[in-house]
Amino acid sequence: MSRKRIILVTVGIMFSLFLASMESTVVATAMPTIVGQLGGLDHYSWVFSAYMLASTTAVPLYGKLSDIYGRRQVYVIAMALFLTGSIVSGLANSMTQLILARALQGLGAGGIMPLAFILIGEMFTLKERAKMQGFFSGVWGVSSIAGPLLGGFIVDQFSWRWVFYINIIPGLVAAALVAFAWREQAKGHERPAVDYAGAVLLTSGIVTLLLGLTLSPGATGADFGVKNSWVLIGIALVFFIALLWVEGRAADPILPLHLFRERLFATSVAHGILTGWALFGSISFVPLFVQSVFGTSATQAGITITPMLLGWVSASVIGMRLILTVGYRRLGLIGTTLFATGTFLMTLIGASSNQIIMMVFITMMGVGMGLSIPSFLVAVQTSVERRYLGTATSTIQFSRSIGGTLGVSAMGAALSIRLASNLSAAGLDPKLVAQLLEPLPGSEVVVDAGVRLAMSNAIHLVFVIAFLGAALGWAAAFFVPHKELTEKTPESGPSSIIAD
Repeated sequence: MSRKRIILVTVGIMFSLFLASMESTVVATAMPTIVGQLGGLDHYSWVFSAYMLASTTAVPLYGKLSDIYGRRQVYVIAMALFLTGSIVSGLANSMTQLILARALQGLGAGGIMPLAFILIGEMFTLKERAKMQGFFSGVWGVSSIAGPLLGGFIVDQFSWRWVFYINIIPGLVAAALVAFAWREQAKGHERPAVDYAGAVLLTSGIVTLLLGLTLSPGATGADFGVKNSWVLIGIALVFFIALLWVEGRAADPILPLHLFRERLFATSVAHGILTGWALFGSISFVPLFVQSVFGTSATQAGITITPMLLGWVSASVIGMRLILTVGYRRLGLIGTTLFATGTFLMTLIGASSNQIIMMVFITMMGVGMGLSIPSFLVAVQTSVERRYLGTATSTIQFSRSIGGTLGVSAMGAALSIRLASNLSAAGLDPKLVAQLLEPLPGSEVVVDAGVRLAMSNAIHLVFVIAFLGAALGWAAAFFVPHKELTEKTPESGPSSIIAD
C-alpha cells in the first residue's frame, strides 16, 4: 500500500484501540449511576460478564475469518456490531436490556482489538512493526487511564447514556478510514471452506467454560451452585475434546493445531494464559484492598492502578525500540522476571502497609508486562506463515483474555471462601464488610478493625494465587526458543530479528 493509505489505516487503528480498551474502564465509572436509575443491583456484575463472555469468545473466530474473507470486510462487521451495541446500550431502559446490548457490544469488541494488531502485522515490516507495536500499546495504556476520568466527567456533566454514545463518531471515522484506505494483499483464487463445525465447537466450549466460571459461587455472587458450575465446566471439556478431534481432520481448521507444534507459538500462548491470570486476577482486587483495608475513597483506589498502566506504556515503547538489538527472548525474560517479582512483593502487602509501596510494586508489574507481551507477539507474528497471521495474533490475544477470566473467577471464589471463614472465626457480622466500602453518610459507626484484618487476609490469598500464576508464566518464558526469526513475507523480502 502507499504511504498515504498506511497513514490513514494507522489512524483508523488508533481510534479502534482507543475505543476497545477504553470501553472496559469507562463503564465501571458509570455503573453506580446506571444501577441507581435502572435498578437491578443483583445483576450488576452481568453488565461486565456479558461483555467479557462475548468478546473473549469472538477473538479466535475473528482472526480465522479475517484470514479467509479478508481484513477489511471482517473489521467493518466487527465495528458495526460494536457501534450497534453501543447505541442499544445507551437506549436501554432496564438492566436486562443493558446486559443484552453489552453482549452485542462485546461481540464486536472481540474483533476490533485482534484485527487492529493483525493489520499492523500485515502493513509493516519487522523493524517498523517493532516500533509500531510499542506505539499502539501506548495508545491502549492512555485510553485505559483516560477511561475512568472521562466516564466520571460524562456522568457528572451529561448522562450515563453518553458513555456509550461517545463511541459513535470515533467508531464511524475508524471504520471509514480502514474501509476506504485498506487494500487486501493478493491471495489465491481458491477460497478454503469454512470450518463451521470447528467454529461451533470452539464457541460452545468457550461460552460454556466461561459461564461455569462466571456463575460459580464467589465469582459474581450468583447463587448458581457448585454442582451446576462443575457440570458446565465438564460439558465444556467435552466440547474441547470434540474440537480437537474435528480440527485434526478439517481441511482448513478454525484453530490450526499445527501452530501449537511450534515451540515459540505454544510457549507464547502458555505465557499469555499464565500472566493474564496473574495480572487481571490481582489487579481486579487491588482497588478493593485499597478501599476496604486502607480506608481510602474509590477515586484514590482507582489511582493506585494508574502507575501500572504508565509503566506498561513506557516499557512497551522503549522495549520495542530495543527488541532488534536485545532480542525478543531476552527482553521477554527480563519483563516476565520483573512481573513475577512485582507479584511476589504484592504478597507481602498487609493492613499495615503503605499505599505508595503498593503502587511501586504494581508499577513493576506493569513494566514487566510492557516488556514481555509485545516482544512475544512480534516474535510470533514474524515466525508464522502470512496466511495464519490472523489466527496466530488473535490466539495470543485470546490466551491473555481467557487467562484473566480464569484468574478473576478463581481468585473471586478464593476471596469469598477465605473472607467468610475469617469473619466466622472472629465472630463478626458479614454485613460489616459493606461499611468498609459504602459507609452511611453521617454515620459515626467505627468498623471493627477485625473486619479490615479479615479482608486483608482474604485478599492476601488472592495475591498469593496471582504470584503462583506469574511464577509459572516466568517458567514458561524460559522454554521460549533461542531462534532467529525470518520475516515470511515475500513482498518485503527476508528480514530477521536478532536471536538471543
